[in-house]
Amino acid sequence: MKLNEIRDNQGARKSRTRVCRGIGCSKGKTGGRGQKGQKSRTGVSINGFEGGQMPIYRRLPMRGFKNLFKVNYTEVNLGLIQKAIENGQLKEGEKVNAVSLMEAGLISKVRDGVKVLSSGDLSAKIDLFVAAISKAAQEKVEKAGGSVELEVKKCFKGKDKKKEEK
Repeated sequence: MKLNEIRDNQGARKSRTRVCRGIGCSKGKTGGRGQKGQKSRTGVSINGFEGGQMPIYRRLPMRGFKNLFKVNYTEVNLGLIQKAIENGQLKEGEKVNAVSLMEAGLISKVRDGVKVLSSGDLSAKIDLFVAAISKAAQEKVEKAGGSVELEVKKCFKGKDKKKEEK
């Protein structure tokens, strides 16, 4: 047996049916679509059409809600920050913010800001400048001798202007 002599078993590969090639073949004339009517013609799109009656997907009420003001944080655990300090990716005593976390490789994207969570232990003194932090994480940072400063984002410009005028 040679490589150029290898073939599929008889009947393993079926040739495709050629439709609409004259009345002499089995799928000629109507092409297997039956006779007449909208479905026998090309360009038919009747999914959901109920004969002029209001379709069910429009009769039923819409469900669900998408919050346009949802804040999508990138999350970092204190244990990862401690490990990065031990590996030399972050320096103890310096200000840790989103940019320094990206440079250290702890996060890949800064969506709407960085949120620090309390999973893991922290022994190094660090100054955090992040968008959000959990209470337990803040307590751990302050216990280690560090500080936490939160970024202030102005979401509603109209409301902020009114407060400034007063």
